[in-house]
Amino acid sequence: MTGTPDQPGPEPLTTPEAPRDLVGIGIGPFNLSLAALAQPLTGLDTAFYDQRPAFHWHPGLLIEGATLQVPFLADLVTLADPANPWTFLNYLKTRERLYPFYFAERFHIQRAEYDAYCRWVSENLPALHFRHHVDAVRWNPEHALFEVDHTRLDTQGEAEALCRTHTKNIALGIGTAPHIPEPLKPLTQAPGVPVIHSADYLDHRDTLLKAEHITVIGSGQSGAEIFLDLLRARPTGHEKLHWLARTEAFAPMEYSKLGLEHFTPDYTRYFHALPEAVRDGLTPRQWQLHKGIDADTIAAIHDQLYQRTLHGGWPDAVLTPGVAVRTAGRVGATRVELHLEHLQQGTRSRLTTDAVILATGYHERPLDQLLAGLDPHIRKDTADRPRIDEQYRLDLDPAITRTGSNIYVQNAERHSHGVGAPDLGLAAWRSATILNTLTGAHPYPLPARTAFTSFGLQSPHTPGATTGPIGGQRGKLVRLKS
Repeated sequence: MTGTPDQPGPEPLTTPEAPRDLVGIGIGPFNLSLAALAQPLTGLDTAFYDQRPAFHWHPGLLIEGATLQVPFLADLVTLADPANPWTFLNYLKTRERLYPFYFAERFHIQRAEYDAYCRWVSENLPALHFRHHVDAVRWNPEHALFEVDHTRLDTQGEAEALCRTHTKNIALGIGTAPHIPEPLKPLTQAPGVPVIHSADYLDHRDTLLKAEHITVIGSGQSGAEIFLDLLRARPTGHEKLHWLARTEAFAPMEYSKLGLEHFTPDYTRYFHALPEAVRDGLTPRQWQLHKGIDADTIAAIHDQLYQRTLHGGWPDAVLTPGVAVRTAGRVGATRVELHLEHLQQGTRSRLTTDAVILATGYHERPLDQLLAGLDPHIRKDTADRPRIDEQYRLDLDPAITRTGSNIYVQNAERHSHGVGAPDLGLAAWRSATILNTLTGAHPYPLPARTAFTSFGLQSPHTPGATTGPIGGQRGKLVRLKS
């Protein structure tokens, strides 16, 4: 009997004589994608653990009407296996909603619908074990296997049983955590003042709306959606909203067709092959690929603001980009004070507010604590980050990898694979890459080429293939010696 999202039951403990082929740690969209693509592979023994009682995807940001920024084809499996039973279209079929979706003509679905789809998949995959907290991962050299110690939790979240699973391979999908920049951390220590990260917005929305003045910090999609939601809920002329951002503008996300090719396997391969220093310098400059605001949200905000000018006057809403919060602190028992600096003017000011939403993004959860027992075996780059190969495997001591065992990572490789690491559109392709590498049987054939753009002078495709008229003879690329 395996555990289910609602009622975790006892699961058979593996022994060194009967190890799993793959253990996944964390069940977010990326490891859920891996589990969904692994499920039809009958010879593969897998188990996936998560301490939560069930699957939920950013529940604090499922704002009514908010949509994904990727098309519905970027579900858990379609871009690797369109015939897979766990596609979004098959989910609609099981809910008898295919025709309504067909007539709705929506390429970008609502976030709440994506969350419901993922939950449907999670409730039907027997390899998933919720209410299981992974405590430690070690390498057992005697048996040439990984040991995964985990605690099974009861319905109250209390420890119910201690377990150990042996496995040949591990897939880390522990996700990201809300990021609060250092100058803003004093805000979270201000009792009596609602200061929350955008990840928890819906849980505190009613309380926030009661505040006299509200400040949103952060210029990405989450900050824009929250500002829009607050604006719609406040009466005309009494909005009392501030929206602050470090970026030079409330800028649109790069959504041109060729710009989107940065989220293809071709670009991922190109980025991975660049020198470490070049990768590190390139990533911050690409912020508009993933930190901008979609054009529809920008238009909706402008429409709301414009509507409030129809009878004269301007809305009581201040939108200021190019601003850094230097320090922050409490004023009295119910307010906070932000010390601001305009980065271009060099001017400083103070803003007193009654509530703050920190739309300051997410950072990858560090692997150090979970993999502390493996630290001597993990190779690092010059910035002390794990080195990760093109197939998403940690660079481990050959004493481990020569046994055929590996640790794969999902959404912990932006430094090595680029801006596509957290993008849902690459989830199925990365999962298929992992399964092809792990099994050695290539159950999921992947395309050799995925972009019209050739990102470097060395072809990212088959060596010797035609590359167009880039300084070569008979359509072939000629590499020149420097």
